[in-house]
Amino acid sequence: MKNYKLAVLKGDGIGPEIVDQAIQVLNKTAQAYGFSVSYDYALLGGAAIDATGVPLPQETIDACKAADSVLLGAVGGPKWDSQPGNNRPEKGLLGIRKALGLYANLRPAVIFAPLRDASPLKPEIIGDSLDIMVVRELTGGIYFGDRGTEEQNGIKSAYDTERYSVPEVERIARVAFDMAMKRDKRLCSVDKANVLDSSRLWRSVVDEMAKEYPEVTVSHLYVDNTAMQLVRNPGQFDVIVTSNMFGDILSDEASMISGSIGMLASASLGEGGLGLYEPIHGSAPDIAGQDAANPLATILSVAMLLRYSLNEPAAAQAIEDAVAKALTQARTRDIYTESCGAKLVGCREMGDIVSGLIH
Repeated sequence: MKNYKLAVLKGDGIGPEIVDQAIQVLNKTAQAYGFSVSYDYALLGGAAIDATGVPLPQETIDACKAADSVLLGAVGGPKWDSQPGNNRPEKGLLGIRKALGLYANLRPAVIFAPLRDASPLKPEIIGDSLDIMVVRELTGGIYFGDRGTEEQNGIKSAYDTERYSVPEVERIARVAFDMAMKRDKRLCSVDKANVLDSSRLWRSVVDEMAKEYPEVTVSHLYVDNTAMQLVRNPGQFDVIVTSNMFGDILSDEASMISGSIGMLASASLGEGGLGLYEPIHGSAPDIAGQDAANPLATILSVAMLLRYSLNEPAAAQAIEDAVAKALTQARTRDIYTESCGAKLVGCREMGDIVSGLIH
């Protein structure tokens, strides 16, 4: 029997609650599909600040590097707003991504059939289904470029620099091309090549790499047009690959098409299959401890973990199928309406229902 070792970072706010339900589902799935999972719990974010004084202790980095993959809840909250900028909970998240070399962020935007009416888009725009994968470069670009403030003649200014190298673009493009090969073999590369030199380099590298993937249909769009097309005709997209800042913006836009941020998983991948998996929503401290959180995004993050890091696609599909069935029976508060035909449940009961549907 295969045994996988996971580092678990429950984090802050609703993090512990949603992670507990995801682990329950993972344990049930492991039992059904013939593998086992062991867990190494570590601290990140505000919980780590409270215990150690810093948002990312070295012990957490070591635990993550020793694991097959990492499951994260959420970090942050107003409790730590008084911390200096370099010691806030979010610094722990950026730090663990850097420490693990996680350069590719996968953000699926999927509408489950029972939630089609929750999308802000009209049914005729959504079509029969919606399944987009945004591949965002995670460790380069303007967020990590040269930056600073300066003052001349009494006038203060600030600058941030967008910079990409050929190897940085090649490695994220390869992730996107490989993803497209497993899906509908359509890849849209998003840039601002009419204005930015970094985007012109990005586009040329993607075009060069496309020669290695003749089966993939490649298109290019400017980021502003992409933002418009996502709400005008989202079905035209399969895989989108783009830079750090553009991906940050577009993945949030794409995610809201699905109707609820509480349903959206993500993966951050590095070399050798190591990945960090987390829901894209925040720590929601206002509902922490009330059994009101939606655990489905974290549960779906576990499905991504099984698919992309542990190479257990059948187990991953079982979780996704169980979530789809669970939505016909029950809803947490964020996705509940009186007309939905399902009962209103809390975090624990939703986890129980999904777990019970695994087979």
